[in-house]
Amino acid sequence: MARSISVVGMDPSMNNWGISIGTLDLDTNKLQIQRLDVVCPVLPTGKQIRQNSKDIEAAQQLTLAAVGAIKKAKVTFVEVPVGSQSARAMASYAMCVGVLGALRAGGLQFIEVTPNEVKVAATGKSTASKKEMIAWACAQHPEANWPTYKRNGQELISEGTAEHMADAIAAIYAGIRTNTFQQLVQLI
Repeated sequence: MARSISVVGMDPSMNNWGISIGTLDLDTNKLQIQRLDVVCPVLPTGKQIRQNSKDIEAAQQLTLAAVGAIKKAKVTFVEVPVGSQSARAMASYAMCVGVLGALRAGGLQFIEVTPNEVKVAATGKSTASKKEMIAWACAQHPEANWPTYKRNGQELISEGTAEHMADAIAAIYAGIRTNTFQQLVQLI
């Protein structure tokens, strides 16, 4: 009898939080993706609205979406972001880390993976481009609900959205390689 668990992968970002939801066969490590999503906070507009108010609203929307996804999973894997080079990018980093901290404070656990671990798990190299990550994920999971558009009668992947979904899938692949997950599987 196959042992399988529900899993979630996340690629945190202030503007495009990637989520992959799937089922992992614990005997074969075969992953089946049920759904992909990218959470893009819808923020109020207008000159009278302060940036920090918009950031609080974005953080709230991201937290609600992440909580909803994690509650559906037996195990969640998160590509935890690393530092940044601009002030606004640092704000994004801080928001993501804050949301992840809020999840843990709320009793929702996840296995952390690094951006390098994610790229290596997917492509075998830490310098993988966004296009390479998308190509890998689409090849591994054609069953997934990839965002597409038509151009000249040809169906193409919407790379701007798919890159976050691909990283969320790769976070699962990186996560199942961790010692933390391997120890957890022994308990399941």
